[in-house]
Amino acid sequence: MSYVSVIGISASVFTSLALIPQLVTLVREKTAKGVSVIMLVVLLIGLILWIYYGALRSDPIIIISNSFATIFNIATGVLAIHYSSLKKTSARKSGGESSG
Repeated sequence: MSYVSVIGISASVFTSLALIPQLVTLVREKTAKGVSVIMLVVLLIGLILWIYYGALRSDPIIIISNSFATIFNIATGVLAIHYSSLKKTSARKSGGESSG
């Protein structure tokens, strides 16, 4: 395996793992406080473009690593939206938000 391949695989692994701490925090704390859904959407667009670029270049390292990162990104986004909506629902039930 070439030096360039090792660098590419290493970069891919670290990039793919980048969202795992946020995902773990979401699951553990069950709150979306501090999570930017807009950032996740922008990142998702970038990841999809990377996958497409990897397909155009027939580069499995780019395709596979960005596919894993996309899965982590979607999971983080879904949980962030879920926990954010739970917070709003519980605030409404307890009278914490005013209507209007």
